Amino acid sequence: MDNSPRARNGGDTIAAIATPPGRGGIGIVRVSGPLVAQLAHAILGVLPQPRLALVRKFRDTRGQAIDHGVAIFFPRPASFTGEDVLELHGHGGPVVMDLLMARLIELGARAARPGEFSERAFVNGKLDLAQAEAVADLIESGSASAARAAMRSLQGEFSERIGKIAESLVALRVQVEAAIDFPEEEIDFLAEPALHEHCSSLQASLKELLEPARQGCLLREGMTVVLAGRPNAGKSSLLNALAQSDRAIVSPHPGTTRDVVREYMHLDGMPLHLLDTAGLRDSEDDVESEGIRRARAAIEQADRVLLIVDDAGAEGVELLQAYLPSHLPYTLLRNKIDLTGRAPGYVDTVPGETRQPTSSGAQIAVSAKTGAGLDVLRGHLKACMGFEVAGESTFSARRRHLDALARAAQALESAGAQLRQRNGELVAEELRLAQRALDEITGVFTSDELLGRIFASFCIGK
Repeated sequence: MDNSPRARNGGDTIAAIATPPGRGGIGIVRVSGPLVAQLAHAILGVLPQPRLALVRKFRDTRGQAIDHGVAIFFPRPASFTGEDVLELHGHGGPVVMDLLMARLIELGARAARPGEFSERAFVNGKLDLAQAEAVADLIESGSASAARAAMRSLQGEFSERIGKIAESLVALRVQVEAAIDFPEEEIDFLAEPALHEHCSSLQASLKELLEPARQGCLLREGMTVVLAGRPNAGKSSLLNALAQSDRAIVSPHPGTTRDVVREYMHLDGMPLHLLDTAGLRDSEDDVESEGIRRARAAIEQADRVLLIVDDAGAEGVELLQAYLPSHLPYTLLRNKIDLTGRAPGYVDTVPGETRQPTSSGAQIAVSAKTGAGLDVLRGHLKACMGFEVAGESTFSARRRHLDALARAAQALESAGAQLRQRNGELVAEELRLAQRALDEITGVFTSDELLGRIFASFCIGK
């Protein structure tokens, strides 16, 4: 049985509540598929004029009014999904919405899967895959910057840049394939400077695209930072200071934090997931030991660790470092400088030498109590991720996009190396792999399994 997205869109009609669960002034039920006209006549008594709001009663099987609202009809192909689409705008009560859904299913529609409307828009050529993902990113955006970046992707800016690179890549493939197909020619086409310049130009274009894509991914996903250290080092106070709220319990008694406390915030638009953890030490207390185990598990999943020590007694840093995976970058925070008098900001680790902001082991002096040094810390965290305030060229991107771009860049680099060696067949193969990686982004080539995972992450009704 073929269960691919293309096969699952087998001409049936789907319906879903397109507004969030709960009570509200307006609730919307969306319908898409070949039965839309038939359903409209059954519920409304008429098929509304295209794209004109019609005030009408929504009726059940006996002709009794379920609700009184607005109906809008979008005929194919000029609709979001590319199929006939009907939207019923009624009162936003859960019972009313459920009654409308039950009536539509009774008339032959079926409940839509998560993301199935966007999936149909992709299958019917209304959106490419990057644009379809941008729909979900726009809905889930946690900041104005992220929303603007998602909107730029939805409007096709990301796809357009991918398309231009892919088009140039195809042109290069044609030239290389021609050189392979006519080896008897006296001219060595693979030695032509223009061919090498074309390949170098493609590599540069892809490199230029990687940076805004990486920024777009940061806008969407952000970074996960774990606050770790000995008990009473001020981890919870630092979490509260950065989040500007009393999120974690602060107590002078060591070992107050037993579980992982999570807080979500933004740094100039970049999402930041802060995790406060139990103090790291040997303990015979079962509950505290479990808290330490969870702290170590959180550290394993972090993008970066803020290793917090009391500036008045910062010895034993080596023992704390033993809790950190060798590959994981960290920043040493000397907290409570309001008690020691140390100046806030970066701390010289060697006389006359200051650690670079992004280096692992950089030291920053802060006071969670007074806020001294926290601006330096915020800037440091953005620098560690290479984040810049989103500009007009930033668009929404995902980790799978970055992975595809990285594979395309690697293939182009290999193609350039093979071109210098005059290995035409290997150049052609590397160029093919590069094009295939780019095609994964927009969905020109994408496995049905991946499509299923992508659209399953969407909300129902979109």
